[in-house]
Amino acid sequence: MGRLAIINATIINEGKTFKGNLIVNGETIEHISTAPSSVDKFLPEEIINAEGLWLLPGVIDDQVHFREPGLTHKGDIYTESKAAVAGGVTSFMEMPNTKPQTTTIELLHDKFKIASQKSLANYSFYLGATNDNIDEITKVDPRNVCGLKVFMGSSTGNMLVDNEDALEKIFRFSPTIITTHCEDEDTIRKNLEKYQGLYGNNIDIKYHASIRSTEACFLSSAKAVRLAKRHGARLHILHLSTANELELFNNSIPLAEKKITGEVCVHHLWFNDNDYDRLGWRIKWNPSVKTETDRLALIQGLKNNLLDVVATDHAPHLISEKDNVYTSSASGGPMVQHSLLTMLELSRKGYFTPELVVEKMCHSPATLFRIEKRGFIREGYFADLVLVNPNKSQAVAKENLYYKCGWSPLEGETLSHTVEMTIVNGRIVYSKGVFNETIKGKALTFNP
Repeated sequence: MGRLAIINATIINEGKTFKGNLIVNGETIEHISTAPSSVDKFLPEEIINAEGLWLLPGVIDDQVHFREPGLTHKGDIYTESKAAVAGGVTSFMEMPNTKPQTTTIELLHDKFKIASQKSLANYSFYLGATNDNIDEITKVDPRNVCGLKVFMGSSTGNMLVDNEDALEKIFRFSPTIITTHCEDEDTIRKNLEKYQGLYGNNIDIKYHASIRSTEACFLSSAKAVRLAKRHGARLHILHLSTANELELFNNSIPLAEKKITGEVCVHHLWFNDNDYDRLGWRIKWNPSVKTETDRLALIQGLKNNLLDVVATDHAPHLISEKDNVYTSSASGGPMVQHSLLTMLELSRKGYFTPELVVEKMCHSPATLFRIEKRGFIREGYFADLVLVNPNKSQAVAKENLYYKCGWSPLEGETLSHTVEMTIVNGRIVYSKGVFNETIKGKALTFNP
């Protein structure tokens, strides 16, 4: 594979925006410059003129559900990684609530094998914690596994960790970062009983934020923080959704030194509870989409570094699984194809700078998870890159979705930017609607 040159690009990287050129040699970035003539001496085999385009590091999504194995009727590693690269996501970390649930090292290895054969993006997988798998947890190799997932709120099967002794052992002995879904089960149950008493099975979706409430989130997140502090564990709380939870975090030290960190998802930055009447089950997530006050507080939390990472919690379900009465409607939705474009849309609306979008979606996941040589445009780093056209809009419609489930909560929206090209490990995997499906991603590695 010969050298690839990208010239005349507007490079957005590490808080700076500048006109520049880049040489890719094999899988890695060989040279970055601001002088157009400097690329000639490298004798590139292919030259991409990126005049008018933004060149960004590839997005790293630290929370997705790609549904394989066992739930592949609504998504699989191939289809959802295809949607990911179409959206500029070059690496993902996938969750353990599949069938079977990924709660043993053997099952974890099975997922890595599937991804090596099917994923168009780079990948890693979480081991799932249960009340009784501490022996498996202590076997995790932190150089090759992104982290441990603990469901401290409603889950399915054996993945709700509600045994206090088990939680203490997990936070004491986990060899890797602990990521948590934090919602208090007792609070949710009591709230649900209240609304079932009032409405039976005809609970309006607009009450979802009252059932999976601010109190439920805060109680569980605060508990996770107390456990992490008591045992000196690294804790990353996923999909934060309330203004109240921000008080649990610290922005006085650099991200690389933080032991307690927070993630916010795109849907909690885009939607608020006023959207339930319009979109109904399409925006039913756990944790729930809450108030405009919460949304604006989460945005501010990103800007002032109380929150560290933006992700998707991409969780496809079939429409038939979503469009049901409240208690039977599945929670979660597909977002990975449009996460970067949605964040850039929020940037265009004045909420963020493009530089901050790159920081929270590319740099910060790499720093927080200590991923080796990804997340930045740097010489010697893997060439995971995205070219974005900031002046070409696109409508979100069923006919241009790559999700296996076939729908998006963003349908009908027009986004002001377009992903023109995605490069994974130095090779063009997506370009203007065309995929090179012979390319497969690599397993991420970490510096524990």
